[in-house]
Amino acid sequence: MSSQSDLDCQIENLMDCKPLPEAEVQTLCDQARTILVEEWNVQPVKCPVTVCGDIHGQFHDLLELFRIEGSAPDTNYLFMGDYVGFVVYVI
Repeated sequence: MSSQSDLDCQIENLMDCKPLPEAEVQTLCDQARTILVEEWNVQPVKCPVTVCGDIHGQFHDLLELFRIEGSAPDTNYLFMGDYVGFVVYVI
């Protein structure tokens, strides 16, 4: 595990738009994953997955996504944003 000083140096390099060596990026990703999987609001997602922005409850946009990418459960989707608007269409 990297020390705090290593992390501070890596952050400083990134803020200066300097690239990090691939091994350091891999270590940072591994550390972030270890922390994130312990969070209560992080859910596992089966890959491959199609990541979608918030469709703001637009049912026709949802149908268009399904037309282009394929219907569930044949295609895995991860929708970003809230789901309040979509509930109106489901009820």
